[in-house]
Amino acid sequence: MTSNRPYLIRAIYDWIIDNGMTPHLMVDAEHPSAIVPMEFADDGRIVLNVAPQAVHGLHMGNEQIRFSARFGGQPFAIELAPQAVLGLFARENGQGMLFPEEEPMDAEGGDGDDQATDGGDKDGGKPPRPTLRVVK
Repeated sequence: MTSNRPYLIRAIYDWIIDNGMTPHLMVDAEHPSAIVPMEFADDGRIVLNVAPQAVHGLHMGNEQIRFSARFGGQPFAIELAPQAVLGLFARENGQGMLFPEEEPMDAEGGDGDDQATDGGDKDGGKPPRPTLRVVK
């Protein structure tokens, strides 16, 4: 399956906007896909105000998030993959979601975990059961 992260980012963004709050993205500034102003990063992370009035041309797609914003009065084109997003929250109350690290996808769309399921393993070749975690 594809990552649910881009869908969650868009949903939480809409929820924050619908409630009259200011959405902020916390981004891994050192992620290979991230084009961000590194001089504003702290400990490899940068927090970006993505409110409609703070950015221009916001596009949140499944493969890329991009927009233009001002940093120190200078325009900067931001580009990053959704996998670089560590969290999305409302500035006013901190409500939102932090995202776990994702396993990198291989060239064939898998997660690189090539376990055989030919019936020779201990659970009869059945795929592993999904697990859920509480995210606060």
